[in-house]
Amino acid sequence: MTLSTITIDINDQAYRAEVEPRRLLSDFIREDAGLTGTHVGCEHGVCGACTVQLDGAPVRSCLMLAIQAEGRSVRTVEGLSDSPEFHPLQKAFLDAHGLQCGYCTPGFLMSLEPYMRDADEISEQGIREAIAGNICRCTGYQSIVDAVQIAANEMRPQEDAER
Repeated sequence: MTLSTITIDINDQAYRAEVEPRRLLSDFIREDAGLTGTHVGCEHGVCGACTVQLDGAPVRSCLMLAIQAEGRSVRTVEGLSDSPEFHPLQKAFLDAHGLQCGYCTPGFLMSLEPYMRDADEISEQGIREAIAGNICRCTGYQSIVDAVQIAANEMRPQEDAER
């Protein structure tokens, strides 16, 4: 089988590897880049556990080939915060008990952060639409909605101060 050498920017760091053309982005992230925060659940794009951001938009990394991400920017849960501190959304998930087993949490975070970043107004309906492609079998979702609302309230003063 022919291998292709690809370079993918993940969390502002270049990762280069020789891969088979059929290698999934989720496998590249976990095995070639060594970033295990991206979880693989159903491997059919249904559960959302493998969600990462590609050029700022959420995508299912189990449905995308690694070669499709060459030269593009990928952000995983490890890159959510620019500092050693948790991102406000991560902290809110802890504070509001928006996670239990935690397996689905990285996918939720990577789906919700773009919603929070891009939405003019954070609403319960908007939150539920943003997480519609993510499955959690533990929390019942209300604590996840609560966490997003907590994070939005915490982040709002920072955004207002920067203006």
